[in-house]
Amino acid sequence: MKNIFIINGSHSFAHSGGRFNETLFNNTISYFDTLDGFEVKCIQVGGNYNVKEEVEKFKWADIVIYHTPIWWFQIPFGFKKYIDEVFTEGHQNGIYKNDGRSRMNPNINYGTGGLMHGKKYILTTSWNAPKTAFTLENEFFNQKSVDEGVMFGFHRMNAFTGMELLATHHFHDMEKNADVPLELNDYNAFLNDLMINL
Repeated sequence: MKNIFIINGSHSFAHSGGRFNETLFNNTISYFDTLDGFEVKCIQVGGNYNVKEEVEKFKWADIVIYHTPIWWFQIPFGFKKYIDEVFTEGHQNGIYKNDGRSRMNPNINYGTGGLMHGKKYILTTSWNAPKTAFTLENEFFNQKSVDEGVMFGFHRMNAFTGMELLATHHFHDMEKNADVPLELNDYNAFLNDLMINL
């Protein structure tokens, strides 16, 4: 039995209703509900949650799946608040012990104090930016991928806890040119490939 914790980091704000990420979130829950050998817990950020209970979900999970839109080149503020509160509550309580350094030699081993070794995570992001903004010369992101650029800090945050990246899947041009059924088909194929190898 594998424990899957699914997080929808999207929430309503201004013109963003979070509809695609809600659809993706529900699709992911349904995907694992149809498979044998998986148990699912989930959270929709932006609403009410109990911080201690959320820490327990991270401790329980074998795989954490993060779904987030990107707002102004960062995760939504409600998602950031959730992570700040939950990970801080997880200090010396299953998420991380310390920053990994010792007073004997404070210059080395930073980021090695995580307590979630053996756990993996999947990250999806959704963008208004087209894929070519990341891949073409002289385009906006200077040929830096999502994972090497905007989401680099997010990946290091998870490494700090001891979690290992399983895979990423990024959705592009979702505001102006979204083909949601096609995107969901591609995403489900992505999950199929991952689950075969677990």
